[in-house]
Amino acid sequence: MFWATLGGILVVGASTGVALGAALGLTGLVLLHFFSNGATSLAVDAIWRVFNSFTLSAVPLFILLGEILLRSGISSRVYSAFSPVFRRIPGGLLHTNIAVCTLFGAVSGSSLSTAAAVGSVAYPEMIKRGYDRNVIVGSLAGGGTLGLLIPPSLSFLIYGALTETSIGRLFVAGILPGLMVAAMFMTYICVKAVRHPHVAPVDPTRKSLRDIVLGFGQIWPLLILVAAVIGSIIGGLATPTEAAGVGVVIAAIISMIWGELTLSKLAGAVFHSALLFSAVGFVVLGAAILGLSVSILGVPQQILSVVAESGLDRYSILLLVVLIYLILGCFLDGLSLMIMTLPVVFPLLTGLGYDAIWVGVLITIVIEIGQVTPPVGLNLSVLSSLTRNEVSLGHAARATVPYWIIHLLAIFILTMFPIIALYLPNLLF
Repeated sequence: MFWATLGGILVVGASTGVALGAALGLTGLVLLHFFSNGATSLAVDAIWRVFNSFTLSAVPLFILLGEILLRSGISSRVYSAFSPVFRRIPGGLLHTNIAVCTLFGAVSGSSLSTAAAVGSVAYPEMIKRGYDRNVIVGSLAGGGTLGLLIPPSLSFLIYGALTETSIGRLFVAGILPGLMVAAMFMTYICVKAVRHPHVAPVDPTRKSLRDIVLGFGQIWPLLILVAAVIGSIIGGLATPTEAAGVGVVIAAIISMIWGELTLSKLAGAVFHSALLFSAVGFVVLGAAILGLSVSILGVPQQILSVVAESGLDRYSILLLVVLIYLILGCFLDGLSLMIMTLPVVFPLLTGLGYDAIWVGVLITIVIEIGQVTPPVGLNLSVLSSLTRNEVSLGHAARATVPYWIIHLLAIFILTMFPIIALYLPNLLF
């Protein structure tokens, strides 16, 4: 009866077009009312506890930081600085896409913002140079997912707030896996460019090492921003919320002096940040109620006992969890999917002995795959729009399949060698 009620309300809510947050919250309230002796008043405490969290207050600030950089035009300067570095490597500017997405992800914290900011600069430039349209979009969609893994990450912030896991450790844990995935992307691009030279024409121009170094000298303000935000958290000088606040101020100053940020653009950034956080916050609200209901009813413990009696080993269970995420990722955006499933998945995986920090990295990689999986695939939709539909959503999805597979390979590597994600957190904390 419980599972029928849980699944039925969620399905009905989703099919009627009700906002995900409302569907989750309504499901939680119904469960509390009928299965917990009408204890719906407890939902108020759950909502207050989550939204009164100091950690969660960092989320709107990091969203605003990303929006400011997106509107400042700074991404074009970063792209120009990186472009000469990879000209002699097969794949050329495709490698630049990955490198710039990695750096931009270190200040935006959002996959969508990263893909949009870099794509708006890279696509027209690469089209003029004769690069294959589909391959360009594939590299931008794949590279954009690094915005969720490279700290500061909205995924890690929300995961830490909901599971009471150290944000600092999560941020540090994302560094090596993020660089590993970026390196795997570049390796694939290099192999593809060697096998199919027409997708990435060789650039005949050459720049000296001196010119390249001088070009990187132009992006020092952005490096200061990265150091101020990430360094202060890792060094224990500031909480994520305090670091985000400082980052917003520095980003605004840099973007006005060094970029193209105006007061009207700043107002637009604040407005869009408020809208985005309202959407995320509403889902968090619903998930908090649902999480409370399943926790009171002992659902995670029941699942653990069923799993223990099933005879499946911990790796088989992990594989099932990943498959469920991949399927749901076709229909839900990444952050909403994570928020919705954490009440069950987190206690399940940690109960099986998986490290909470490692689980956060794993879930982030899995929801990254959802960013490039149709029909929802937000990165694909944004980039298809940036090309003015020169590259359809279907073609963009097919071009992104190799990056999708690389993410799965990264999950396998991290499962076999969890120290990749845990080495830096254990070293620094």
